[in-house]
Amino acid sequence: MGKKKFKTEVDQLLHLLIHSLYSHSEIFLRELISNSSDALDKLKYLTVADENYKNITFDPRIDIVIDEENHKVLTISDNGIGMNDKDLEESLGTIARSGTKNFLSQMSGDKVKDSNLIGQFGVGFYSIFMVADKVEVLTRKAGEEKGWSWTSDGKSGYTLVEKEMESHGTKVILHLNEKGSEYDNRWQLEQITKKYSNHIAFPIFLHYESKSFEGEGDDRKEIKENKIEQINSASALWKKSKSELSDEDYNEFYKTITGDNDEPMLKMHTRAEGTLEYTTLFYIPKKAPMDMFYADYKPGVKLYVRRVFITDDEKELLPTYLRFIKGIIDSEDLPLNVSRELLQQNKIMTNIKNGSVKKILSELKNFSKDKEKYTEFIQQYNRPLKEGVYSDFANKDELLELVRYKSTKVDGWTSLAEYKDRMQIDQKGIYFITGDNEKMLRNSPLLEAYKSKDIEVLIMDDEIDEIVAPMINMYKESELKAVNKSGSMDDLKTEEDEKKETEIKPLLEKIKAALGEDVKDVVASSRLHESPSCVVVDENDPTAQMQQMLRSMGQTEMPEVKPILEINPDHEIVKKLESTSDDELINDASRLLLDQALMVEGVPLKDPAEFARRLNRVMSKAL
Repeated sequence: MGKKKFKTEVDQLLHLLIHSLYSHSEIFLRELISNSSDALDKLKYLTVADENYKNITFDPRIDIVIDEENHKVLTISDNGIGMNDKDLEESLGTIARSGTKNFLSQMSGDKVKDSNLIGQFGVGFYSIFMVADKVEVLTRKAGEEKGWSWTSDGKSGYTLVEKEMESHGTKVILHLNEKGSEYDNRWQLEQITKKYSNHIAFPIFLHYESKSFEGEGDDRKEIKENKIEQINSASALWKKSKSELSDEDYNEFYKTITGDNDEPMLKMHTRAEGTLEYTTLFYIPKKAPMDMFYADYKPGVKLYVRRVFITDDEKELLPTYLRFIKGIIDSEDLPLNVSRELLQQNKIMTNIKNGSVKKILSELKNFSKDKEKYTEFIQQYNRPLKEGVYSDFANKDELLELVRYKSTKVDGWTSLAEYKDRMQIDQKGIYFITGDNEKMLRNSPLLEAYKSKDIEVLIMDDEIDEIVAPMINMYKESELKAVNKSGSMDDLKTEEDEKKETEIKPLLEKIKAALGEDVKDVVASSRLHESPSCVVVDENDPTAQMQQMLRSMGQTEMPEVKPILEINPDHEIVKKLESTSDDELINDASRLLLDQALMVEGVPLKDPAEFARRLNRVMSKAL
């Protein structure tokens, strides 16, 4: 097969890694050991679940060898599943996931030194080129006869040739560069392995040369001895009891399975016993995974059956809205040969999934008692929780206690429970306004009546709120009401408002005639105090923001939703319009009242030039 070039994205990636992340170079060892562990996990599963592999002797191990004769040569090997030429091409010659482009865009400015991105985007293998100027990968896939050699300097592409190998597995030989020479050291390698990989479930052996002296004076001789020493505990951490584990144990295991150098925001370790037996160890990262909103996001949970690895690529292990969760599920009851298709239908897995969700939401409720820490969580994960409110009906009530919103009453974030505690005695609804700009929402004329009556309104400026908030409907016997819907003021109307509506009716009819088919209705407003007009939509119609969102999603063919124009009977402009008989002025003013109300809601003008001409005519008459 010979010499090949890297794909363009890999070329850019290597350049960034080599030139920007030297200060984090020790992570190369964590990444290689993690790859070896995955390879052993996969082979272990095949030897117990696939008849074609049951004759393979499985004695799993990872070996780190310091080459005393050829200094600056370090080898990390395993006897796992191994790779063939196709695997090498796909794994080491290119990066298939679309997230790579985003990774490259993230590696700019201050983030260029953020090594956490390596773990989040699954490009850890390439970190070896921070410490090596040449790398050779020797590998043979279990069950196949051919071995292969993949060689690269991380700059000019790679060479892939057939190579004879005695047994299956993978051996990575690093020719260390000047920076990497510090890892040609037993103590360094042992320390890094214990730090990042102590709880890898397979033994890691360090091969090194031990030097000692015997005798005295002229008879003193140097004794060299080749030693092999296991340097990790090689136990499944999640199977240990909590009392045996320290925070440091949990944190380092988290770093091992995620590649994230930060400590987790929260950990959840549970052992379920009874009808079903399973163990879960879940973590929440401090920062949301970079691919959290990608359709091809990488799942963060690994599934084991009786400590045998099954899969780390199954999105059904937890609901989609909990895709930020990292960790382990280990079942005692699932069959070892469970397929991906069966997983989605398996009653045991469904019960484990439901139990896991309940546990996670319960832990988050406890976590929410620490307002400062929970605010950090909300800043990262509020939106996925809102997805859950929409999609997970069974846990809707629990999720409603966890989501947070901005408010006209308090700084920062508030819960629905806190809002309800602040409600006025005779207040019937929980009021909210949706849109995509917090500042515009806070200054919206739609809030004027609520402010004057000292009624709190929730500010929902995340686009997902347009979809989620209306379907919440009720929270603890209080109806959620959108202030930009026509009926939201019904329970706040007074007799005085109804009297004004009757008095202004002739003008409303003139304005409606002037606007014709451009509005659904023109009504007197009981919500306006300072502004002359505003627009709302009918209770059953989508808001302007929802319409824009649907169009951006490709729904171009949908019926036009006409706004309801509300007019403020007490505004000076409206009073002057009541007293004029100038039909042209009424027509122009009607259009301006509608256009300015739409602009405030962020709706672009259909004809800006006509708007300007109309405004000029009205101004010339006023002057």
